[in-house]
Amino acid sequence: MNIIGIYRFYADGFRSMTTGRILWIIILVKLFVMFFIIKLFFFPSFLKDKSTEEKQNYVGNELIMRSSDFYAK
Repeated sequence: MNIIGIYRFYADGFRSMTTGRILWIIILVKLFVMFFIIKLFFFPSFLKDKSTEEKQNYVGNELIMRSSDFYAK
């Protein structure tokens, strides 16, 4: 089977869905909420106001601290 045949197989399957289409819409809405809405409220970007050098230093220090905490346990 080639790529076009595989595409037609899935396209026909999704086209003939009735209940599945609603479930896919629910899944996509939940993914949107998880990745975009929750990120905006619970994971603020506190590095956006920093320069490139400050970002590099922060990430480097975090990696070092986390690895030393990992080996200390």
